[in-house]
Amino acid sequence: MALAQAIMTSLLDADLSGSELARDFEKSMGLFWQASHQQIYQELRKLADKGWLNKREVNQSGKPNKILYGMTQAGREALAQWVFGPTRIQPTKDELLLKLYNLSDDNAEHLVGEISQRREEVMQRLYLYEAIRRRHYDDPANLPVRHKGVYLALELGIHQGEQTLAWCDQALALLATVSGDSQPAR
Repeated sequence: MALAQAIMTSLLDADLSGSELARDFEKSMGLFWQASHQQIYQELRKLADKGWLNKREVNQSGKPNKILYGMTQAGREALAQWVFGPTRIQPTKDELLLKLYNLSDDNAEHLVGEISQRREEVMQRLYLYEAIRRRHYDDPANLPVRHKGVYLALELGIHQGEQTLAWCDQALALLATVSGDSQPAR
């Protein structure tokens, strides 16, 4: 998935400024697609130059004016066309997995700590996902069509998080035998 499509998807329902988009992006698509504020602003300019987004200046009292970006018809058509294109699975890039290829007696305890930290981060993310699901998606069968798609993406995130937790527990149990610990760290 390209950042352009993620940004345009974020603008389907409302016009947003770059800062509003970056903030909202972190709370939704940012859960599975990472982009810095700088990348978002650069992409907004490119999309506006292509004619896929319009931009309008909004006067603000006591603050600099802000630029709101919104989808154009050409942008909506480009996004719709993209949906029908092939989807590629992106390869995983995870430093922890690379570090595990270098497991030794000397670094096992450190890697146990990293896996424990990963487990904690996944638990926090799952807590957030569950809160989102309870608040907005408690009745998936009666959601509007596009929100059913968001629900399905959320569900995949939950399932992946649960699988990662199970892997962390398995890894911690196995590494307890390497690092000399009798109990896996949690």
